[in-house]
Amino acid sequence: MRKFLRNLSLIVVSLSVPAIANSQEGNTMTDDQKAVLATIENMTEAFHAADIEGVMRAYEPSASVAFEPGAAISGNANLRAGFQGFFAVKPQFTYSGHEVIIQGDIALHITPWNMTGTTPDGQPMAQSGLSVAVLRRQADGSWLMVIDNPHGQALMVAE
Repeated sequence: MRKFLRNLSLIVVSLSVPAIANSQEGNTMTDDQKAVLATIENMTEAFHAADIEGVMRAYEPSASVAFEPGAAISGNANLRAGFQGFFAVKPQFTYSGHEVIIQGDIALHITPWNMTGTTPDGQPMAQSGLSVAVLRRQADGSWLMVIDNPHGQALMVAE
């Protein structure tokens, strides 16, 4: 059960002369940085609504997601199954700030997160972590996640 709870902590990935914005410090974001943040916010809203199509729209078809520290997976069916597994706990995510770094058509989004939810046996749960996501600008100007690692803090925490 402990591993299950730790794995549930998911969900929800530097470049030369990048544009940097940290919304927590009140810096003004560029339009591109706002678009990157909108991708994250839209995915989070879809996740809260258990909307698998909305969640999947935030990712490139070949995206990789680390549902567990150090164990990224890819493939549409695998990602769908991973995300749908988390819908059962009705997770609610909050963020304590966002950093967006952009260089050309690549963006890095970093945010500390907190999640609350309820385990399948009805127990309340709470987890936190550091999300690190890499996004790529699409031909239409939108941004989609290519790599999503909500366990960015794992390297800093001894097991």
